[in-house]
Amino acid sequence: MPGPRAVASDDTWGTPIMPRLPRPRIPGFRGLRPLRLPPLPRTREGRRRAVQALMVLCVLALLPATWLRVSTGDRLRTTADAPRTEVAIVFGAGLWDGEPSPYLAHRLDAAAKLYRAGRIEVVLVTGDNSREDYDEPDAMRAYLTAHGVPGRRIVSDYAGFDTWDSCVRARKIFGVHEAVLISQDFHIRRALALCRAAGVRSYGIGVAARQDVTWYYGNTREIFAAGKAALDAVFEPDPRFLGPEEHGVGRALATAR
Repeated sequence: MPGPRAVASDDTWGTPIMPRLPRPRIPGFRGLRPLRLPPLPRTREGRRRAVQALMVLCVLALLPATWLRVSTGDRLRTTADAPRTEVAIVFGAGLWDGEPSPYLAHRLDAAAKLYRAGRIEVVLVTGDNSREDYDEPDAMRAYLTAHGVPGRRIVSDYAGFDTWDSCVRARKIFGVHEAVLISQDFHIRRALALCRAAGVRSYGIGVAARQDVTWYYGNTREIFAAGKAALDAVFEPDPRFLGPEEHGVGRALATAR
């Protein structure tokens, strides 16, 4: 009489091994190919050159950020020691439900403080108004008027889509030759460098910010944005929208005299 049939198992308890089922095949789809990294150099000389190349890349990546720090260090001020300047430029920083974000509110608070102290006469608010349902300059204007800055002393730039655009338009469209710039501390150096490249003599006030997720994001972003800033300063591209000259700043200054 034949003995009991052997059962294939994968452990001492005799658990049956499940037969391998064929992998389903999807017509026209071969699957993703595994990512293959380049092979590491096998010789000492090859490894040395790879390390040198990596070091060169790191230095090149940090050059723009170093340029910003070195070239703007002597032009940073606070609301307490900012020189008297006719115009302040406040850069947009996003809206929350149609109202200035906390970061933007801090910038506007600094501008209102300078106005009340008699250190500035006109505020140029520059931001994004590329959609009908998103209007940074008008939200900034409303905030400033609610904090004591007369509407006739506020000028709006509705095409400040990025820092370079805002600086170029301040000079070419609104005729600003000198200004105090107001932004967060992690952004103000880039604003100073770009406005100088655009022909605006400026000092910068970097308002303090709470070290939250946005703060860390902003600081990290500036490392990469420094590269674009260097290219903008060298090649001086036209802003996304230039348009005709506007005389709002001149008229606002006339009411202050």
